[in-house]
Amino acid sequence: MTPVPPIVLVFAGNDPSGGAGLSADILTLASLGCHPLPVVTAITVQDTANVEDFQPVEAEWVSDQARMVLEDMPVAAFKVGMVGSIEALAVIAEIAADYPEIPLVLDPVFASGGGDELSSEDIVLATRELLLPHATIVTPNSFEARRLASDDPDEQEGMTVDEAATRIRQFGCEYVLITGTHENTPVVVNTLYNRSGRMRVDSWERLPGSYHGSGCTLASAIAGTLANGVDIAAAVREAQEFTYQTLRAAFRPGMGQFVPDRLFWAREVATDEGDK
Repeated sequence: MTPVPPIVLVFAGNDPSGGAGLSADILTLASLGCHPLPVVTAITVQDTANVEDFQPVEAEWVSDQARMVLEDMPVAAFKVGMVGSIEALAVIAEIAADYPEIPLVLDPVFASGGGDELSSEDIVLATRELLLPHATIVTPNSFEARRLASDDPDEQEGMTVDEAATRIRQFGCEYVLITGTHENTPVVVNTLYNRSGRMRVDSWERLPGSYHGSGCTLASAIAGTLANGVDIAAAVREAQEFTYQTLRAAFRPGMGQFVPDRLFWAREVATDEGDK
């Protein structure tokens, strides 16, 4: 029989533009040789520029989707993106508690790339209390990290990323990767933290343009790399390299943001073969 590829179960919303959400997760995981199991948490109305509306999927449906496939296939990693509702978040936390041996990558989706609000303050609070204790690694950008670390806007404004990471770690997750795309720095600095503080720091060229689904790509790449048996530090590095390559090859299919090309390597191979 053909060997079964690593299987990753993904909780996320559906993005009809194909730039973020489940589309980004599926493309990323497939590109890394994994078999994705997409569990729909929300249906969104959006394009590459903004989110117009979204409809959460009933929590019971979220639970049933996940538990059906968990009883059928061996899952090597979880990836959690947009949860849609507090009720759905709660059932995802219950599932994570029932499968503590499976690493969980949490990408806290509080707003779209265009700045549209996707999570209430209640969901942010529930993320801290219910999901973070089950997370192997959480992957916020610097804005999301400060919001996850504190309810006080004034405190958020003056908080360093190191302070935010320390606060997030205290909520129970093992590792925190804070990305620096939203910071005013000449290069993008991404920092991985563990209980002892900074674990590794990676710097990347700051590319021009705005990208739809880059956070989804990074988090899914980490989940896929972990599912392939790579240790956390190497998984974070490899996932960043993959994501950077998708951004370098990004295309603009609509009138909004650029979309990362998660199949950049396939197009490179096709080009090379066409040159022969």
